[in-house]
Amino acid sequence: MKTVLVVEDDPLNWQIFEILLTRVGGFVAKHTEDVAEVIHIARSRAADAILMDVSLPNSYYDGKSVDGIEITQLLKSNPITANIPVILVTANQGEREDFLKQSGADDYIPKPIVDRHAFVDRVKAAIASH
Repeated sequence: MKTVLVVEDDPLNWQIFEILLTRVGGFVAKHTEDVAEVIHIARSRAADAILMDVSLPNSYYDGKSVDGIEITQLLKSNPITANIPVILVTANQGEREDFLKQSGADDYIPKPIVDRHAFVDRVKAAIASH
């Protein structure tokens, strides 16, 4: 079974992602917004894909506030974690290309999730392509 790590600060969004990933997608879903834990999980290859919220007001790394773009940059710049697919998920819908270019993420899915099957298919496609 494939594992998806969800990096999300909103408990309700996490619950929705967990239900979609486990019940619709058949994935194992993990959750954290702790940046050190995200990096540890990625380095240990304990996730097959990462869903990354862009806005993470409570996330810090090396003493500074970081968002999902910066966390994705950290993951994509490290040879150990660069091949893990990262999918940005955000309600900031007008900035898709900028977010993808800045972060190096593999895909972008706007919130709210409207089509649960299309959402799961995008996650599956990201995993299959790596």
